[in-house]
Amino acid sequence: MAEQFVGAGWAFPMRIGPTGGIALVSGEREVEEAIRLVLATAPGERPMRPEFGCAIHDLVFAPVNEQTAGRIQHEVYASLDRWEPRIEVHEVDVSTGTDQSVLYIDVRYSIRGTNNPRSLVFPFYVIPSHDEPDLPGGSAGPAGTSGPGGPAGLPGSSESDR
Repeated sequence: MAEQFVGAGWAFPMRIGPTGGIALVSGEREVEEAIRLVLATAPGERPMRPEFGCAIHDLVFAPVNEQTAGRIQHEVYASLDRWEPRIEVHEVDVSTGTDQSVLYIDVRYSIRGTNNPRSLVFPFYVIPSHDEPDLPGGSAGPAGTSGPGGPAGLPGSSESDR
């Protein structure tokens, strides 16, 4: 039943499938690609649907601190709640890696109608100010939260990015 609810769609990024047609994805992979699409699209980027996307792109030049992490968490929750009704977001953690120009957004969610917890790490690249001090412990999230702690979620490193 849950599989029917999830459905199938074009692969993102769009590519050619093994039979020469447009590559399709289905199930959990389709939902994961839809989440990445929502987070990677800035509002106003799509002419026929200008509200679509996530406003985290407004924070590219924001300082890497707890306030920015909180704003990112809010924007991710709000955009996924609006644009991806097939999932229930349980938690969003924002953390920094060794490079202060990358924030890792760890989205923990489950597909509605299943009891299967999932996690997706989305790298968000910022242009840090040289005036901002580094955060203690490398975490940009609120107290008590932590992220993946490394580049394991970078595009091309997970099985879903093949």
